[in-house]
This record gives sequence, structure tokens and C-alpha cells, in this order.
Amino acid sequence: MTANLSNKQRIQAIDILRGVIMLIMAIDHVREYFHTGAMMSDPTNLATTTPILFFTRWITHFCAPTFVFLSGLSAYLAGMRRTKKELSLFLIKRGLWLVFVEIAIISLALTLDPLYHGIALQVIWAIGISMLLLGLLIWLPLPAIAAIAILIIAGHDWLNTIKLPANGAGDVLMKLFFTSRGALFFLDKTHLVFALYAVIPWTGVMLLGYVFGALYQAKYRYIDRKVLLIYSSLFFFLVFLALRLTNFYGDPAPWSIQKTDVYSFLSFMNVSKYPPSLIYCCLTLSVAILVLALAETATGKLARFLQVYGSVPFFYYVLHFYLIRMLTVVVFFLQGFKTSQIVTPNMPFNFEPPGFGFSLGWVYLIWLAIILALYYPCKWFSNYKKTHKQWWLSYL
Repeated sequence: MTANLSNKQRIQAIDILRGVIMLIMAIDHVREYFHTGAMMSDPTNLATTTPILFFTRWITHFCAPTFVFLSGLSAYLAGMRRTKKELSLFLIKRGLWLVFVEIAIISLALTLDPLYHGIALQVIWAIGISMLLLGLLIWLPLPAIAAIAILIIAGHDWLNTIKLPANGAGDVLMKLFFTSRGALFFLDKTHLVFALYAVIPWTGVMLLGYVFGALYQAKYRYIDRKVLLIYSSLFFFLVFLALRLTNFYGDPAPWSIQKTDVYSFLSFMNVSKYPPSLIYCCLTLSVAILVLALAETATGKLARFLQVYGSVPFFYYVLHFYLIRMLTVVVFFLQGFKTSQIVTPNMPFNFEPPGFGFSLGWVYLIWLAIILALYYPCKWFSNYKKTHKQWWLSYL
């Protein structure tokens, strides 16, 4: 293992970690579309869930913060090959591109509605706006960016105590940028926007990732970087434990003793993702940073397998949604549903009628088939990116 890193080489720990979360992420997306009743119930509701269903949803809590964190880290690495002005313009343009992708491409995959009666603002939207804001903030000194990141992550839960007049512009902006847990905004009687990801809390995570990107400068030895990452991981985990045990601050949903020890543990781990609470961020980022520290020298078939997916995350993300939705159309007709049932009243997702889907065991089998089906397309595109230098590849 070399003592430091070249500015131009890919960092395998990032690709491995990103590969892990891309595969885990697909579990929840397959569950949402193929598990019977998934669209009408909350798998983290302790009154109705089961431990395996809870875990199926909960494990994917690690995906969004890790992906956003790594986006910030990758932005720093991109800046090592660009001037500040070039990086700023790149981040702003890529951020705007991602917002477009969320609205025009991902929303279509989610709903299969070419008339766009429902537009979903999810993680790609949050990354896009966060990237745009990062493009404006990179002119600040790194300690200032770190301070802003900490202020946002540690302090935004306090905003939950602020109540603004309903239906006013201030309430809309507060939900859209700070507090949304799935807010609906009607554009007209038949078109709505579903805002699941409040932007600014995720911006804090991206800014933190950008700050951690400084550890990948050539002046840092691998062993020094590994130690700093492990200590950082331990710090975040201890903050998670201290705040969660005391229910003092950091999450709008305190844990409580339940009917069994298992459900009490589920309550303890049931941290809030929408918006990402301080406790949620500390838990998920502690694990992500630890994996980042340990994966830099990983070898073997599993590491190479994960790197394939992790090296083309945008390509995989878009492709896996369309593959999932193509399969739902096939299953829709195989299960005997009729064209008159394609649209469900008051439901933005087509081809998802009541009674559609399978048990959780089948969900896992479908998930496995989907990720394996995408392996060779991802491997092809990964090799294509390595051997081609077109400007548009940096946006994919």
C-alpha cells in the first residue's frame, strides 16, 4: 500500500462504501413497490410492524446520509483537480442538472405517469440543491465550512419547535428547506409536489463530507487518515448513545419501553430520517466513516464486486428504478389486474392497485435478481468512464 494518494486515482474505499449503500438502498425500493400493502403502511410503526420488516426498512437509513456525505467528499476530491472557480461552476451546474433529473426522470420512474400528476422531491433533489449551495460556499475557508456543517447538523432540530402560520409562504419555505416529513404542495387540483427531503439538513451532511475530503490530500498517510476516521466514527457514535439514552435532544421521536425487549430495542433504534435528526446523522455517519476507514486496503472478489456498483452510482440509481418499475408492470398483468386498475384513485403511483405484490421473502428474491441483473451494465459503464473523457461523463 502506498503512503499517500494521487490526485487522479479513484479511492477504492469510497467506491466500496458507495457500492454497499447502493445495493442496500435497492432493498427498500423493491419493498416499496413489491411488498403487499407497502404503499399504505409504515414499516417503522412499532404498533403494526414486525422485526424483520422493521429491519428491512431501517437498514436503508444508512444509505441517504452516506451517499450525501460521499457526494461532499467527492466534491473536495474534484476540487483537487480544478481551480476554485472551476469547481464552483461545476457544482452549481451539476446541482441544477440533478434537480432536473429528480423532477423529469426519477419522478417519472416512481409514478409511471407521463402527465406528471405527482412530482417527488427526494434524495437527488436534496443532493442537487446541496451541491449548488456547496458551490457557493467553497470560497470560504475550510474551518468556516466545518462550522456551518456542525451548526446545521447539531442545531436544525431546534427548528421543529417553530410554528409558522399554515399555508403561508413562510410555512412552505420552512417545510421545503428545513422540516418536511413528507409535505404535499398542490400546484393545481390534479398536480402536486411531494417533498420528502428537507434540503438544508442534508446540506449540512454534504458540507461535512466536503470537510472530510481534506483527509485525502496527498500529504496524509493512509495510517494517519485511518486513525482520524476511526476516532471521528467513535465520536459520532458516542454522541448518538449519549443523546439517545437520555432523550435529551436531537430527535423528535424519543424512544420508550415497549411490550418486549426486542420492540424496546427497535424503539431505541427508530431514529428520524425526515428530516435527518442529529441522532440519526450521528448513528449513520459513525458507521459510514468507520467503513471508509477500513475499506481503503480491502481486497478480494467482494471488494471488486462492490466497486463496480460504487463507481457508477448515478447510472445505477436511475437504471434500478426503471428496472423495478418495468417489473411491476409485468407482475401487474401476471397477477391478473386489468388496464382499468392501472390508476388507483388518490394514489400517485400507477400499476400499484390494492392487493398487488408479494410477501417479504419474495421481495428479497426480487431485490437479489435486480442487483445481479444490473452488474454487467454497471461494469460496462464503469469501464467506459475509465477509458473515455467526454465532458458529459462528469455529470453521470
